[in-house]
Amino acid sequence: MNTVVSVQHLKKTFQKEAALQDVSFAIQKGEIFGFLGPSGSGKTTTIKILTAQIVKTSGNISLFGQPAENMKQQQNRQRVGILSDNSGLYTRLSIEENLQLYCELYQLPATAIKEALDFVNLYTERKKKVSQLSKGMIQRVTLARAIMHKPELLFLDEPTSALDPVNTQHIYNGLRKLNDMGTTIFLTTHDMSEAEILCDRVAFLHNGKIQAIGTPKDLKQEFGDDSITVELKNGGQQVIQNGGQDAEKLYQWMQANEVARIYTNEPTLGEIFMQITGSDLV
Repeated sequence: MNTVVSVQHLKKTFQKEAALQDVSFAIQKGEIFGFLGPSGSGKTTTIKILTAQIVKTSGNISLFGQPAENMKQQQNRQRVGILSDNSGLYTRLSIEENLQLYCELYQLPATAIKEALDFVNLYTERKKKVSQLSKGMIQRVTLARAIMHKPELLFLDEPTSALDPVNTQHIYNGLRKLNDMGTTIFLTTHDMSEAEILCDRVAFLHNGKIQAIGTPKDLKQEFGDDSITVELKNGGQQVIQNGGQDAEKLYQWMQANEVARIYTNEPTLGEIFMQITGSDLV
């Protein structure tokens, strides 16, 4: 696989306070990579450095094998899409008029507007002025703008934080479709269920450091205790280890037709984060 994003020993200091400390990771072409952590952990700072909005203190960063700042060059600009905490929309213009400006900037066909608004479930609202929109609708317009030019690499900073469950699911479906078409996605979130649904690999960021990195499946295996819960038909519940003498107990319950349900006790990503850091994702 080709490395799309490479970060080595990244550090960022604000007024002598370290926001990021020796952060290293790589993202391969076609991955959805989740950067997970609570507010203030350094997620947004990382995205702003990778998209050349702020300057790193030290470390080596490359996108598509080039320095991050090269993505601002005309020949590279269309390779990257960004959804950040700053919408940059013109509030006096309509949704459609805002996207028309973006179409002209990137020399896109007019059909790109409908495609993008369908993606975020906003086409029927396209004539509304941005000043009349809710926070969630603004989030969706900004996402539409970020994916209009079908970028090779898409940065999403808390993309569904202001959305209701219906539109969140709509966005999930669209992101999977975009990823299937070849877009690599870098996603920051503090929503562990979102990460489990979307991400191929995740990194836990806490106090400016990566505490763990891997696929959700591998992390659950690494931090799980290999136990299972057996619910019995009499209402009882037993936690047993997978194997040994406990396996004989399970066999006896099954022989006696006493088992109602069996399930593994693998931890959630949120529980793994708490196990690693001793704090919650808030």
